[in-house]
Amino acid sequence: MAPHPVVQAIIDLSAGAVGGAACVFSGQPLDTAKVKMQTFPTLYRGFIHCITSTYKQVGLRGLYQGTTPALMANIAENSVLFMSYGFCQQVIRFTAGLHSEAVLSDVQKACAGSVASIFSSLVLCPTELVKCRLQAMYEMEASGKIAKSQNTVWSVVKSIMKNEGPTGFFQGLTTTIAREVPGYFCFFGAYELCRTSFANYMKCDKDDIGVAPIVFSGGFGGACLWLVVYPMDCVKSRIQVMSMTGKQAGFFKTFMTIARAEGVRALYSGLTPTMVRTFPANGALFLGYEVSRKLMMKQFDS
Repeated sequence: MAPHPVVQAIIDLSAGAVGGAACVFSGQPLDTAKVKMQTFPTLYRGFIHCITSTYKQVGLRGLYQGTTPALMANIAENSVLFMSYGFCQQVIRFTAGLHSEAVLSDVQKACAGSVASIFSSLVLCPTELVKCRLQAMYEMEASGKIAKSQNTVWSVVKSIMKNEGPTGFFQGLTTTIAREVPGYFCFFGAYELCRTSFANYMKCDKDDIGVAPIVFSGGFGGACLWLVVYPMDCVKSRIQVMSMTGKQAGFFKTFMTIARAEGVRALYSGLTPTMVRTFPANGALFLGYEVSRKLMMKQFDS
């Protein structure tokens, strides 16, 4: 028997949180390299150089800089994302005139994921802002753009509150939504499509394809997401980090400035660590989500 809608929402929320935590621990050093390379594209020769020089400068701690806000960001984003994903699927069933247990097509699921990402952006933007600033703090201080300061989560939060007020936490919100909506359409669409292909090939149910196919499908979904949205993510990182120095231009202005002054390649700076990270990180995300959700749903099947 299907659980009550409130219980179902709590299950999706909890499963998303488990997936989000798994995602951070498996991909954080590469995420740090991505943010550094996006913000300072000329500083590093490539992602190996970025990781090794960060390790030399600040040690292993430097690669896990921003893990606390990244954990908060990912757990908050994925719990809201997957809860909204479940809810948006019901809305699509309702609008399509299907019964509440009907199986949706891969495109319908992609649409549900796309709409769900708007809700998760509201949670993600403030935590991602703190994370990006912490990750690029060393370079901002070294290049003399900001004065030396404590680089802890709390000190960044305090300085945002003091200098920019509560709205300061939503620097880059438009860009975050512009990144998430098309990105998550590709993310969920590619993930579901990949799972369907595995299920057809293995002649079994989509939920029974096993660990490796789920990890691969998650990684494939993540790769599609990043290929589509990477330039927007680069602009978002730049806005969020550079707004430390004062008022930062909006999305289109920043986008055009980077493209004109540094060339289109600068918009793809840091793509390599992102693509390397996407398979373990998004594989872990979906594995954590699917396995924990299955375990919790089992309690209601008995």
